[in-house]
Amino acid sequence: MRSASDDLTARARIRDTAIRAFARDGFDATSLRSIAREAEVSPALIVHHFGDKNTLRAECDAHVVSIFIDDEHVVIEAPTQDRIRAAMHDIERYGPYIDYLGRMLLDGSAAADRLFDALLAGTRAILDDQRNTGMLEPMSDPDMTTLLVTLIGLGPVIMRAQMARVLGSDQLSPAGLRRMTVPTLELLTHGIYSTTSLLDGARAALADEEEQLPADGAEKGSAS
Repeated sequence: MRSASDDLTARARIRDTAIRAFARDGFDATSLRSIAREAEVSPALIVHHFGDKNTLRAECDAHVVSIFIDDEHVVIEAPTQDRIRAAMHDIERYGPYIDYLGRMLLDGSAAADRLFDALLAGTRAILDDQRNTGMLEPMSDPDMTTLLVTLIGLGPVIMRAQMARVLGSDQLSPAGLRRMTVPTLELLTHGIYSTTSLLDGARAALADEEEQLPADGAEKGSAS
């Protein structure tokens, strides 16, 4: 007779196998039967533990999120940003979690929203601290800048395969992260344009557009 501990071990093995399969092949392309085959269990055991694929996915989502943002999770003992950094330095172990995270953020779910909000809040806290120490230039729209910096950080996670294809190596490996460090800081510190002409032109164009909006609205109102 299977013991309770055996059931817990099988449940965790199924979940971890599903995380790898969903990360590798995508949710829609992965069946319970293929997960069962890879986990070396019966499809009936997956149904016993999880009911259906949607419930299994929800548990996978929750587990991956907990690895990066739950304070009580024991896999990586560090704040959110340090957890992700530590995971990136142990790609062999955490690669499937990072790939799953990338798919999850693109597919969208309540867990993905929770994770993204936590990462955004972490970025905001870092920028607030840097602003208070005088490290930041003035920002026309701090909320949008915070969002853009967060997206820059998530880019290598979401586009991991494409970056590896173009550059010939995994940019989430320690060597890849070292290669990205200085160019990323150059971009954030100095930008890439040597003049302000594009910025000045954009500001002028947007200002003209703002001036025209009330007049356009008045014309539409009078026409109706």
